[in-house]
Formats: sequence, structure tokens, C-alpha cells
Amino acid sequence: MNPITLLVTVVFGAIGALLFLSGMFLIGIGFGILAVLTLFSLKMANNWERFVILRAGKLSSVKGPGLFVIIPVIDAIAAVIDERIQTTQFNAEQALTRDTVPVNVDAVIFWHVHDAQRAALNIANYREAIDRVAQTSLREMIGASHLSALLAERKAADEVLRTEIAQKTADWGISVNSVEIRDVAIPVGLQDAMSRQAQAEREKEARVILGSAEAAIAAKFVEAANTYAGTPAALHLRAMNIIYEVTKERGATILMPTSMVDSMSVALPAAFMAEGKPV
Repeated sequence: MNPITLLVTVVFGAIGALLFLSGMFLIGIGFGILAVLTLFSLKMANNWERFVILRAGKLSSVKGPGLFVIIPVIDAIAAVIDERIQTTQFNAEQALTRDTVPVNVDAVIFWHVHDAQRAALNIANYREAIDRVAQTSLREMIGASHLSALLAERKAADEVLRTEIAQKTADWGISVNSVEIRDVAIPVGLQDAMSRQAQAEREKEARVILGSAEAAIAAKFVEAANTYAGTPAALHLRAMNIIYEVTKERGATILMPTSMVDSMSVALPAAFMAEGKPV
């Protein structure tokens, strides 16, 4: 019983009792009857509630929110519908995908009643029906999907499932806001196989990248070899640069064959003279 109905009933009852005790029996009895009628006829619906009223067994009206009055005995409250957003968890165990892989899928659906009359009169228990429809639609969606698509395209699967459930529940006055697949569990053996496959693909990509790098390096080496072959002085300058870098960093003593020194002393002046530069 809501507080307002209780308060009005108490007030009428108290007035009736005072009048009865003061000698106004008929008026006091009248207020007492009024208090009883108020107790059974005055109702209040919260902002999110809708009361479906039947009069003599037929639909009369849908009341709420706020205060309203029903006729005792003749009127009856068929259902009190909560129009706030509700959540329902559902799952599908050992459902086979299109490529015959058994999976366990957990999901949650967000829904609300947009037509209280349909929810009360068109179906006996809309909450239980939503759960059954959601499970059936989930199994149908799994059976029509490949495992790879179910794992990679989660958002698309959510939208397909939401559309399917919404079509089935529209006649019950229920709207489906969204469906979210929370988890897709596959057998452990298949998880290992997929992990090995992914690792093999990554190794393959790494080898391809390494091969491309080796080919590029080899091409540069060929280009450098052609340069050194055409210009011996460039080769000797490169050798001198390498020697300088080694001795600069480590301070080591380098022993060079006299033949290499003699060839450098001959090749370098000849190269500079060929370019017309002073030695």
C-alpha cells in the first residue's frame, strides 16, 4: 500500500470515529465506509510504473504515473508493468558454429517495455519469454556464423542478434536496446591449435620481412662492389675509414701488411692525379 492511500484512509477513518463517538452515527458510519472504499480504490503509480486495469474482465485503461481511482470489485489490476530498462543474461552451451566448432557463448540483453497493454495481455510472462527467445536467437546466429567471424566481428554479431530478438518481441510491446556478447569460449585443444597457427603466421611474416631486408642489403653491396671495382681509391679510403673507426673507439694497435700499405701509397696518388688534383 502506498503512503498517500494509507494517509487518506487513516484521516477518513479518524473523522468517522470522532463523529461516531460524538453522536453523529450516520455521518460517522459514512466516513468509515468512505475510508474502506479509499483503502481499496485509491492507487498510486510511480513514474516508471503502468497499471493495466480490467473492468468486468475487459480492458479498461492503463493508468500511471500518479494517483488514480479504481472501482472495487468491478475493476481489477491485471498487471503492474515496469517500463525502466531491464537486463537479462543468457547463454548457449556447446552450440555448433557453421564450421562445426563447439562454443559456449555468454551474452546480455538490454530491453524495456514500450507498450504496457501488449506486455500484459499478449503474453503470459514476457520476462521468461524474452529469455527463451534470446537463447534461441543466439543459437541460430551461432549456427549461421563461422568461428573466425564470431571472434573477430563481435559488434556485427551483436547487431544481428539485437535485430533478430527485436523482431520477435515487438508484438509483446518490448523494445530491445542492445545486445552484447560478453564471452566466446572454445575448446582448449582448439585454442592451442589456433595459437600455434597464429605463431606460425607471425614467423612466416618475420621471415618474409627478413628476406626482403637481405635482398635490399645484397643489392646495396653489389652497388658498392661495382663502385669499388671501378675506383680502387674508394676501396682504400673505405679501408682507412674502418681502421680509423676501430682505433678511435678502442685505442687498439692495428698491424697492416706492407703489401696493403704499398698498394694504398700507389693507388691513392694515381687516383688524385687522374682527377687533376695535387698530391
